[in-house]
Amino acid sequence: MRLVLLAPLLLLVACASAPILYPVVVPPSATAVKRVTATNRPVIGLALGGGAARGFAHIGVIKVLEKIGIRPDIVVGTSTGSFVGAFYAAGYDGAALEALAEELTESQLRDIVWPNRGIVKGERLQDFVNGRLGSRSIEELPIRYAAAATDLRSGTLAVMTRGNIGMAVRASSAIPGLFEPVVINGHEYVDGGLVSPVPVQSARDLGAELVIAVDITKRPEDTKVIASTTDVVVQALEIMVRNLSNQEMRSADVVVTPDTASLESLTFATRDDAIAAGAKATMAIVPRLRAMVAKVTERKLRALRAWPRAAP
Repeated sequence: MRLVLLAPLLLLVACASAPILYPVVVPPSATAVKRVTATNRPVIGLALGGGAARGFAHIGVIKVLEKIGIRPDIVVGTSTGSFVGAFYAAGYDGAALEALAEELTESQLRDIVWPNRGIVKGERLQDFVNGRLGSRSIEELPIRYAAAATDLRSGTLAVMTRGNIGMAVRASSAIPGLFEPVVINGHEYVDGGLVSPVPVQSARDLGAELVIAVDITKRPEDTKVIASTTDVVVQALEIMVRNLSNQEMRSADVVVTPDTASLESLTFATRDDAIAAGAKATMAIVPRLRAMVAKVTERKLRALRAWPRAAP
């Protein structure tokens, strides 16, 4: 019963639908994607992690990056990060993202049903994304974008780089058990956080030479009272996700960790606080961000200068 009551509020971390076959999103293993390249500067990737309504913190991060002149060439998102990342990659700047967040209501994204393998239909999330972004395909976006999902059958990471944007966000956000898997070309996809909570390596694979990771995954609480079966499951999932996040973030060049622990993850009521937390955490590491960009830029330029001499 507790899961049923929570379901309507989990819509930024997971919204899937009944298993309808959608041929437009091609599984990434079947389609090679050209890597992003740049000549005199590093290709910057932004890896946005999942975290339910705490994901509004991503907007604060983006606003500060814009303020200091850092504009990512690649955006890869998991779950909530796939939602925010889709709009950013489509051309929404920080101010537009904040305005979007302010007008969002849970009822715009909520459509509870009782399908065979979940309790949330979730078509409203897909329709919302497609409605705002004109049902464009991922490859049409001005910024390279990908959504990380999990192949339910194989348990492997699926990085969606082509096809319908709204559908990719749904697949990236489908918590198994609560939400129906999204079926695309015969593959069943669920929340990407199961295998890639903060998709750093996926950004690298798309060509990023410098990756900024935003981690809003919840830390397990050692003082938490674990009194029910649900508490046990939730704590176990938090431990799993935290360990996976730690592994991925080791390969990031810069990690932004907004302090969202005290914020509600199941309601939009704390969205302003989440945005502020993202901005605050990013402002605190501006010197490191600038230094890292300068370092990677210099390293790339040295390599470019040396390349003609090294060539036969």
